[in-house]
Formats: sequence, C-alpha cells, structure tokens
Amino acid sequence: MVLPIETSILIPADDSVRLLSQQLEELDYSKLYAAYSRLGRNPAVSPKNLFKVLVYGYMNNTYTSRQLETACRRDINYMWLLQGQSAPDHNTIARFRSERLAEAVEDLFQQLILLLHDHGEISFENLFVDGTKIEACANKYTFVWKKSVDKHAGRLQTKIQTLLNRIPGLEDVHEPISIDAMRQVILRLQEEMAAAGIVAVSGKGKHKSQLQRDVEDLTEYLEKQEQYNRYNTLFDGRNSFSKTDTDATFMHMKEDHMRNSQLKPGYNVQIGVEGEYIVGVDISSERADYATLIPLLERMDQYLPEPYKNIVADAGYESEENYIHLAGRKQNCYIKPQNYEQTKTKKYREDPYRADNMPHDPEKDIFTCPQGRPILPIFEKHRKSKTGYVAITQVYECTSCDGCPVKTRCTKAAGNRRLQVAKTFQKHRREAHQNITSPFGILLRMNRSIQVEGAFGVLKEDHGFRRFLMRGKKNVRTEYLLLCLGYNVNKLHAKIQNDRCQMLLHPLGVA
Repeated sequence: MVLPIETSILIPADDSVRLLSQQLEELDYSKLYAAYSRLGRNPAVSPKNLFKVLVYGYMNNTYTSRQLETACRRDINYMWLLQGQSAPDHNTIARFRSERLAEAVEDLFQQLILLLHDHGEISFENLFVDGTKIEACANKYTFVWKKSVDKHAGRLQTKIQTLLNRIPGLEDVHEPISIDAMRQVILRLQEEMAAAGIVAVSGKGKHKSQLQRDVEDLTEYLEKQEQYNRYNTLFDGRNSFSKTDTDATFMHMKEDHMRNSQLKPGYNVQIGVEGEYIVGVDISSERADYATLIPLLERMDQYLPEPYKNIVADAGYESEENYIHLAGRKQNCYIKPQNYEQTKTKKYREDPYRADNMPHDPEKDIFTCPQGRPILPIFEKHRKSKTGYVAITQVYECTSCDGCPVKTRCTKAAGNRRLQVAKTFQKHRREAHQNITSPFGILLRMNRSIQVEGAFGVLKEDHGFRRFLMRGKKNVRTEYLLLCLGYNVNKLHAKIQNDRCQMLLHPLGVA
C-alpha cells in the first residue's frame, strides 16, 4: 500500500494521532525487536508501527483484531501510522499482541511514564490509588470452588480407603494415599490378574472379575485425585477459579452490587494515578483491595526513579500491614479509616462504653470502665494474613462486672466485659486520620475522587471497556497496559488543547 502525498495534509496538525506518533517515537523499542527471531523473515509491518496502531486503536475504542484490520484498510489515521506499509490482517495483529508485545509492553509503558515526568506532567509526589473489578473472557458457568473440591476430595479418599481395605496386605492403610502409591497398587493388581490368567473383558453380557473391577475403580479414583490435585495447585490461595481462564477469580462486579446478580469470573484491576495520568497498573486475583496495595507499590518500584511521597487511597485499603509497609518506606499515609464517617457522629464520640472513649493509663496499660472498675490485659491474640503478616491484638477483661447497674448497656457477654485493642493498628489509624483531616489531606482526598475515580469512569464508561478480550493474567495485563497507554496519550492531548499542562492537583472547590 502506497500512501498519497496528500494523506498527511488531511490530518490536522493538532490531531491526537500526530501527538501519539510523536510521543511513541521517542521510546526505545529494543525489547520489542528482541522478541522477534533473527532467523525469521522481516515482518511486513514494522513492530514499532504495529504498536502505534494498537495504542491508537485502544485510544479510540477499537479493541478486536478484526476491527483493527478493517481500520487499517479504511481509516486514514491508521494508514498514516503505517507509513505506507501494508495493512496487517487480524491474525498478525492478534499474534503480535499476545506473543511479541507481551515481552515489551511493560517496558514501553514505563518509558512513557518517565517521558511524562521529563515533560513536567508527573512529579512522583502524590499517588492516588483505586481499584475496580473487570470481567474476564471466561464462561460464567465454569467455576470451580475450593470448598467443593475439598469436600469431594474427602469423599474420594473414603472410597479409596474402603477399596484398599479389601485388598490383602493393605488393610492397615488409613492415611490419605499418594498418587504414586495408588499407581503401585494398580500395577500390583494388574500383575496379579496376569499371574492368575485373568483377561480383562468389556461389553454387555461380560462378567468382570473382582480384580478387574478393583483395577478399574482405582484407576477412576486416581484420575479424580489427579484432577483435584491440579485444581488445588490452580487455586493458589484463592477460593475459586474459572476453567476457561484459570487466572480469573469469581467476584461481584461493582456495577452488579445493586442488582444482586451472580458472581462472574474477573480480575481486580489496580491503578495509581498522578496528574490525571495512570502511572502504575497491577492485575490481581484478590477480591479485597487491602491485599493489592503492596504488590502495586512494589511493581512500581521496579521502574520509578523514586518512590511516591504521599499515598492516597480510600477505606478499602486500610489494614495494619499496609500501615506498617508505608511507615517502613517513609511514605505519608493518606488512607481513609474505615470508621471515619462513624467517628464524626455525636453518638460515637459520646459513647462511654467504647474502648476509644474509656480512660486509659498507658504506663499500667489499664482501662477504666464508666463505673470506675479496672479493665486489665489478660492475653494477646495473633492473626496471620495471607502474606504472612502477623497482627497482634491485646485482650482486656474487667476485674468484675457483678452487680454493675449498666452491664446490659456495656456488654452482652454472660461474664465480664472484654475489650480487644490492636495497639499498632490504632496508632497508625490515628495518624492517618490526622493526615486526611489536615488542609492538605482534604485537598488530596478531593483530588483522589477526581483523578483516579475519574480515570476508571473514562475507561469503563467512555471507552466501554468492561470485559477483557484475552485470557490469562499475562495477556490481560498486556491488554490493560495498552488501554492505559492510549488513555495517557489522550489525557496529554486534552491537557494541551485546554492549556492545563503541568497541572498536577485540582484546587479545592474546582471539579
């Protein structure tokens, strides 16, 4: 395909496609070209141009390989990006996205972030974090649940033990038998059949010997046990997965909460935003947001020249582990406490039976109840998270609640009143509360609502991206990074058009 000379003239000088080409031209494509074999033939479309085509497609809600193929043949903007090279077919585009690009898209995304930093659009000061659930490219009714697998695996072991108890020499086997041991038993039974001259039969009217029945039953049990073992490996700490995309976990999609709909296979997508640009992306199979903050920050550490100074997130990210992690990195925590709205009520502040409102002697570590009775520490509770972090909670108990006139208002327990206080967690929660209620904290909270929630609003509503096209966490990450690359270029173009460049924070009162 040869482009006419007039093609460039037809594209306005301030068009987004020109800005896209200009910004992506400054990136280093050595990793992308390294994904191609030196022994193969030269591609008909250069990898750099094909990458530009993909990003421009995600900028303009064109996601499927067939839609992109059509656009390359009919849309003058795509033709201009190809620079006179032949329009790629959908197979070329699909292979490039799932195979070649997967090795380099992370590096290209990171380069664009650093380029925006050089332009003064990002300062590595304030990181606004949020997440959303996006449906996976998997069938709805292909779920596998861990509790169900554990139940059926237990029943299977009971059947295996019953069968083994009938076999001489294996009557005393009571522990769960391994896969290798089951294979050895099957081999032994087959040797006994051969020694006895028993020939395996099948079909209607054929009488099977007991040995043959045992071999067939045990073989069936072996296949089932191998399947359950494979499922347990795929769970990897989760409670479910989809058979058609084993990296996807069944979750409630955010837009479906009000509809009380069924669970769907999906991913928990986390992004970090600064200056309205997406600067960090992580794809997680965890349903809860609090378990995704540290992986996102650690992934961003791999390419950022310095860590962000202020981390701003909503109440879903509050946990003692996250507090400790941010304190250890000397990052200012602006995570909204989960009880923040509750603490603003008069009922909460004036409730004398809450541990937060009871007098406390820090030297003796003793609380005093409203009736003046001491509440003493009795023991510690340790709770371990999925990541291995151990949170310590101190348990206190009143010396005696006998005859207390307000016991029914103080506690529902039959015995003495007990308090559970996580001292480390409460200390960091108070610091976070002070941070978010400061004038600067109020400014950051307002900007979090505008910037990171606004980014998800654009991606899910304006771009209509509510379901992945590819399967597997690696491919899903490639697809979402392409979407974020397109989003960032669109955002830069909008800022240039509206003369808002290098504006990192919206002032209070401006949305």
